Amino acid sequence: MSFRETTAPGLYNNAAFHKVPLCSGTIPLSMAEPGVQVHICSIKGRDDTKRFLNSLGFVEDAPVTVVSELAGNVIVNIKNTRVAISKAMAARILTN
Repeated sequence: MSFRETTAPGLYNNAAFHKVPLCSGTIPLSMAEPGVQVHICSIKGRDDTKRFLNSLGFVEDAPVTVVSELAGNVIVNIKNTRVAISKAMAARILTN
């Protein structure tokens, strides 16, 4: 599990503060609200699924924003690129 120095969830500071788990209260990317930036905590699934998502930029701690949902797909903005993935694939990506 990753840790960040924080004063409150989402606010980063230096070593004067205690560590808070980055991935507490995870939700699947498929349930994230459009327009809200979240961070990837982990990816569930087979190794080939994880490698495929990694190749698209879905890596641990990466910021991602759901843009919209359309015809069973989730359109996200990751690393300044819009990517469409199936809702089932988005359900395998856990975010905070």
